[in-house]
Formats: sequence, structure tokens, C-alpha cells
Amino acid sequence: MAYTNFIAAIDLGTSHMVGMVGTKDATGALSIIAYEVENTSTGIRRGYVYNVKDAATNIKRLILKLENKLDGAKISKVYVGIGGQSIRSLDHVVSRVLGAEGVVTEEIIDGLYAECKAFRPDMLAVLDVVAPAYMVDGKPEPNPVGVLCHRIEARYKLIVGRPALRLNVSNSVTGLAGIDIAGIEIAPLSLGDVVLSENEKDLGCALINFGAGVTSVAIYKGGKLIDLSVVPLGSNLITKDITALHVVESEAERLKLTYGAAKADREHDMEIPLSAADGSVRKLNLYELNSVVEARMDEILQNVYARLESSGALPSLGAGVVIAGGGSALKGLPALMSERLKMEVRYAIIRKGIVAGGDTLIASNPEFATAIGLLAQGSLNCAYYMPPKPEPKPEPKPEPVAESAQPKPEPEVKKPQVKEKRKGKNLWTKIGEKLQQELFFDDDLENKKK
Repeated sequence: MAYTNFIAAIDLGTSHMVGMVGTKDATGALSIIAYEVENTSTGIRRGYVYNVKDAATNIKRLILKLENKLDGAKISKVYVGIGGQSIRSLDHVVSRVLGAEGVVTEEIIDGLYAECKAFRPDMLAVLDVVAPAYMVDGKPEPNPVGVLCHRIEARYKLIVGRPALRLNVSNSVTGLAGIDIAGIEIAPLSLGDVVLSENEKDLGCALINFGAGVTSVAIYKGGKLIDLSVVPLGSNLITKDITALHVVESEAERLKLTYGAAKADREHDMEIPLSAADGSVRKLNLYELNSVVEARMDEILQNVYARLESSGALPSLGAGVVIAGGGSALKGLPALMSERLKMEVRYAIIRKGIVAGGDTLIASNPEFATAIGLLAQGSLNCAYYMPPKPEPKPEPKPEPVAESAQPKPEPEVKKPQVKEKRKGKNLWTKIGEKLQQELFFDDDLENKKK
């Protein structure tokens, strides 16, 4: 039987896009129905859809792969996760003076939000508005409704980016791929909601996602997002740097994933085999390989450290740093960052209860973490509704003709013909006939004479 109710999501990454379909139970736990990965070597650069046609082709191919696992069901809409180097957070404050006897009401809170939504930053589009922090007469107040005060201030965190960011996604997904968009979500924030606990957000935590095209840095404190920024450098640059060792790009990617380390180590040097461009097998020094990896990774980390320090929250990150993304798989990266930052650094894992027990292997794969975050955000049914076909009406059966009450005529019974025996004439009969003829003859003569 085809699925009739599910949530569908696509994480638009630089190197690949991940599609996922799942359902939610009464507790909100996700059950994964299907997931697929599609290469995006063309169409998306640094998290930004720059070629809508190529992106649409990849999206249609990904949707078809997913539908092949849905027992005949079709996907009508999807939640889409976006990133890109232009995304960042922006502070925006809206205030209201209430007077000496002012009381904060729901109408005032709604008015502050409406004023915030009307704000248009120069050359940027507002992609999302994070729940604000409220100040009542200069003091923080998490629940200001009903509080007596003279002045209330709402400090919003706007997520902004290039205006074409949302437009290009819409043109590729809906315009060319023919799939409606259920919602556009900020990928780093969706990821944070499924890998960070409320306690970690409250204590202070930085979530760093090392993607193929970009590296995002999301910082939380006091239960809220306090800063979001994107470093326009990703692990794809490491792969391209390795190609300088006379290695084709596919082999360079394999070497990075298999042997790559954040810091080169002479003490554990060795010769590793690789496939040369001409098809032959040659040896490569491991220290030489990781010297290339270390140089690029150090550049990425320096930019990440700068973003953490500029936020002003680095000294108060009580829950440490959480790293995610394909680039975080480099050997020794958590230890290297922990030594530099002087705090705990751990890999991101999906929190318990987000995904049902039978899908723990999917949840443990960092490649799918953002897609799971998008599903968790979703609420709309993304299944294509196909109205049931009306059952054909049975043709009316001919009514039986009522039999007449009159009795049926009995069939005619033919009587057997009986042949009469021809009897011979006696003498007196013959005489009588003769006399009769003569009398008739005489009458005829008399009539003629007359």
C-alpha cells in the first residue's frame, strides 16, 4: 500500500544533496522511510544555487530515487535546507515606550514582531527571524506579557543573505523541477536543533559544520542563538590541493577520507598506494599528503577561531564546541581544536528521541544529520494526494417479465386420420340416382324452351 502521509526534505549541499522521507509518531519521533544522495558537482557552489537548470536536474533525479522506495506514492512538496557564504545573523532592536502605568500585552508583543518583519536591510533579504530576547526597563525578561514597565525592548536576531539565495532555490525546485516548497529552512539552525540539547544552548555552545563548500559557525548562549556566520572555505579545497600531488580529483578525495589528518605527523610516516592518472599504481608519502591537508585545514580553522572570538562568547561556552560535516572526519581534528580553544570539542550526534529506535544507524551518520534536522522542522504532509477512483456502477439487470395470469392454451393434439372404406352402391341407390338425373334434365329442357 502506498504511503499517504509523510514529510520530505532536501539538504542542498555543495558536493551532494541528501533527500529524506519520514513520518512522525505521537511523540514527534521520526521514522525514516527513505533516503538518497545525489551528486551536485554542478549547480551549487559554496552552498549557493548558481545554475538553476543543473540544480533542478539533480533535484528531479533525487526525487525519483526517493519515490522508487515509496511503494507507488509521489512527493508533491519538500522542505529545503539552505546555507551559503552570504548567510549571517544581524541584530535588530525594536522598542516601545508604554508610559508610567504601562502593561505589556500580547498585542504589544505582536506589534513589535510586525515592525521587525517590515525591516529591510540594505542589499540583503531577511530569511528568518529568531525568537527575540526581551528587555523590560533595561532588565532581561523571558516572559514580559503582564509585566508593568515604562519601556520594553525586543532584541531580534535576523538571518539574512543574498536576495537571490531564496529566489534561485524556488526557481530550481518549483520552477524547473516541478516540486512545491513546503518551507525553506536555515540548514545550520535545523542541524543545531537536533544535535544540541537545551542545556547545551543555555550553558553556551558553538556548533561548527565543516561542509564541502563552506564552514558555518552557530553560537548559542542563554538558550538562544547569539551569532551565525559562514566561512567561505570548505573541505573541497583540501581535495583540490591534493590534486597538486599529480592525483586526479576522485583519487584525491579518497586519499583525504582514508588517510587525511588535521596535523601531519612524521613519527607515523609511511608509504601509501594510490592510482596515478595513467592507471598505474605508485606510492605517496603519508607525511607529504598530510602536510598539504594540514596547511589548508589550518587556514579554515584560523577563520573559525576568528569568528568565535569576534562573537565575544568564546570565554563563556560552558558546553564547549560541537563539530559536524564531512570535513570534520579528518583524523585528530577534535584534539587539535581542543588544544587551541582550551575546551571540550566533540562530534555531533543526533539527540535521543529525535529518531525512532530502528533508525539509529541512519541517525549516527553525520552525512544525514542536517536532513534529519529538516524533517524534524517539518509539519506539512508532503505526499501527493490522489483522489480515489470512483467504483464503476454495476449495470442494471433486466427485470424479469411477469407471466400472464391467463392459462396457456393447450397444445393442439392432431387426431389420427381414419380412412373410410369405400362402399359399393346397391341397386336401389343406382336406380334413384338415375331417376334424379332425368328429372333435372327435363327441367333444364323446359327452361330452355321458355
